[in-house]
Amino acid sequence: MKIAMLAPPWIKVPPAGYGGIEWVVHYLTESLVERGHEVTLFASGDSATSAELDAVFFEEMPDRIGHSLYEVQHVSACMRRAGEFDLIHDHSGFAAVAFAPYIDTPLVHTLHGPFTPDTSRFYQSLRDAAHYVAISEYQRGCCPELNYAGTVYNPIDVSTWPFVESSAKGDYLLAFGRFSPDKGFHTAIEVAREAGERLIMAGAVQNVNRDYFETVINPLVDGDRIQYVGEVSLSAKWKLFAEARAFLFPIQWPEPFGLVMIEAMATGTPVIAFPEGSVPEVVADGVTGFVVPDSAGMVEAISRVGEIDAQACRDYVIDKFSVSRATSGYEEVYSRVLAGGARG
Repeated sequence: MKIAMLAPPWIKVPPAGYGGIEWVVHYLTESLVERGHEVTLFASGDSATSAELDAVFFEEMPDRIGHSLYEVQHVSACMRRAGEFDLIHDHSGFAAVAFAPYIDTPLVHTLHGPFTPDTSRFYQSLRDAAHYVAISEYQRGCCPELNYAGTVYNPIDVSTWPFVESSAKGDYLLAFGRFSPDKGFHTAIEVAREAGERLIMAGAVQNVNRDYFETVINPLVDGDRIQYVGEVSLSAKWKLFAEARAFLFPIQWPEPFGLVMIEAMATGTPVIAFPEGSVPEVVADGVTGFVVPDSAGMVEAISRVGEIDAQACRDYVIDKFSVSRATSGYEEVYSRVLAGGARG
């Protein structure tokens, strides 16, 4: 197939640091090329890919995320070439869906974000303009009337992640991600203190969440039992995940998919999480970690991490969230769409 892979323009593919969507685009693009598909990646000019690269902007621009002026330029470059492809697979946001009624090439749109009242109205007004792919059954259930072509979980390349046996884990808990109130870092600190455990936190602090970090999180960081190590390199991230006793995910909102959970499990580290959004689909309770209702449950689960086998965590990710499985899932979506667009 001739496939246009439309990434967001803000962060290069693959990303150097934060960028969950960009990792998914990278994994899928490279895997499709390996399987013999002709793929053109629309992304920032500093992206690295074995596909053809088409870039409007020479380099990534994370400081301009959400500026529609740049998004529309980027998406329109893909739309100008739409007739060259069998289909367009969009990961970029809303603009491509708005363009979809005006092109003849089918548009497959992966829903990477949550449904809010505004986004739900947007998608419902264009429910048949694209072929939608949900990233979890939870997400799909939030707006079931769209023209869905399937549900495909986000993948990771497990082979790139180190593995550490349960007996060789370190003496700390880990919380990782973008620092915002809905990620629950304040709860992770509370839980670690209550459990008498050491906690390491890592991740980006964006300007919009600077006040939360400075007023709520930073005063609780003591550099010993509660540590913040900043936004770390990929190799440092691998080490932090692999050597943690457990990964805490006290999410405070119904996230449609949490890539960090499968990253933790890939290294053999059990996940302890609240049952918000897709969490019950991602974590196998009692097998790869624990899904708990509240902070008290999280404290209790920490005392039980010895029940979780590290190899079982990794095997679970290989079986359910591999790049190969996701690629096959999308190939089925593409075939379904090109055969007439039956719902999947």
